[in-house]
Amino acid sequence: MKMMVKAPAKINLSLDVLSKRPDGFHEVEMVMTTVDLADRIELELVDSGSIHILSLDRFVPGDHRNLAYKAADLLKRRYKVKQGVAITIQKQIPVAAGLAGGSSDAAATLRGLNKLWNLNIPVDELAELGAEIGSDVSFCIYGGTALATGRGEVIQELPAPPNCWVILAKPSIGVSTADVYRSLKVDRITHPNTEAMVEAIRSQDYKGMCNHLGNALETVTLRMHPEVAHIKQQMERFGADAVLMSGSGPTVFGLVEYESKVQRVYNGLRGFCDQVFAVRMLGDRNALD
Repeated sequence: MKMMVKAPAKINLSLDVLSKRPDGFHEVEMVMTTVDLADRIELELVDSGSIHILSLDRFVPGDHRNLAYKAADLLKRRYKVKQGVAITIQKQIPVAAGLAGGSSDAAATLRGLNKLWNLNIPVDELAELGAEIGSDVSFCIYGGTALATGRGEVIQELPAPPNCWVILAKPSIGVSTADVYRSLKVDRITHPNTEAMVEAIRSQDYKGMCNHLGNALETVTLRMHPEVAHIKQQMERFGADAVLMSGSGPTVFGLVEYESKVQRVYNGLRGFCDQVFAVRMLGDRNALD
């Protein structure tokens, strides 16, 4: 028996870091939304009881380091499942890009195996399980748009943002989230206005959303990787309405309201960046169905 599950990427419209927590994580406040760039996860039951990861992407680990493996293993142990699963990951989301590709794969695995193994776990409980795997997994269980607090696992649903295009550009480097947070000085960062971003989304104010994009990690990553700053500058030069780095980077995204401008921004970036995507926001939780 097989099942295909969609695992969409996310972008951070706003990312603030409030403090370092006693558990070693950081207290964050993030507005996240899903975009129509997605991995495909194929789940196939196996009788042996083992978990297999299959992927053609050489950057995807094929063992217990893979977050989809961790998701399957957690469900299997917690609910004493005898069956195993072969997990085939068809990557479209760039790896180590600040787009939650691994977290989304884990979330898709949890959602799919919940059905395939007939576990009937409520979605809120699945999100709690996801938090044990990684900070972004809870959000990816729900999808759509949300305000995420705590270390990223406390999720408050928001309406879909104003309709627009999203241009994503990833340079040919990976960024370690752990390294970025280690270099972060919480008392020196510029804090984005999360409340204003939430209000812009609620009132469907596209200009307000553009004006309040913000990422407290951006200056750290830009200092470590000047090529990210270069992509940001080029995206602004080619005419994106607003530009920001997603997550800990290195992917930069630009918001574009009108389709007539999308091709110009996309083509300009393709001149010096291999991984460029022009996608729509998914925005709504139902987009995962």
